[in-house]
Amino acid sequence: MNTDAKTMCTCADKSCPFNPANHDRGCTPCIAKNLAAGEIPSCFFNAVSTSRTPRGYRMEDFAEFVLAFSRR
Repeated sequence: MNTDAKTMCTCADKSCPFNPANHDRGCTPCIAKNLAAGEIPSCFFNAVSTSRTPRGYRMEDFAEFVLAFSRR
């Protein structure tokens, strides 16, 4: 499956230099930046809920976000 990262990306921060809308390297720069910081990309949070704002983007924040807002 050949999916275009620019159209697939759900991140609202289009000014971020790692957003696929700003280069031709897909999701790799965003994921690498997040892994180095011990964080989870916003698209994972958006897959759980787009109507909620996470407290933060660390792995622990994602676990709490999933438990609180996952679609059951």
